[in-house]
Amino acid sequence: MTIHAMEEMAEDDLDILDIEEAVLNGRVVRTRRYDLHSAKHTIEGSILDQERFVGVVGRLTATNRFLIITVYEIDEEH
Repeated sequence: MTIHAMEEMAEDDLDILDIEEAVLNGRVVRTRRYDLHSAKHTIEGSILDQERFVGVVGRLTATNRFLIITVYEIDEEH
């Protein structure tokens, strides 16, 4: 997780378990490819309280780990 993602998580009063819940049980809603080897994936899902939804943007690293770049709360207007 990047420092930016941790800052955004704190601003939205989220913790790592909320983000984990969204990634594990959410769905990929967008994939943006920048070249043959790089793509950013946006996953949207509910957090632990099941009342709020978040977006998680990340990419797979060379070691096949999902690096979380940013997170954001999805408001009702989204």
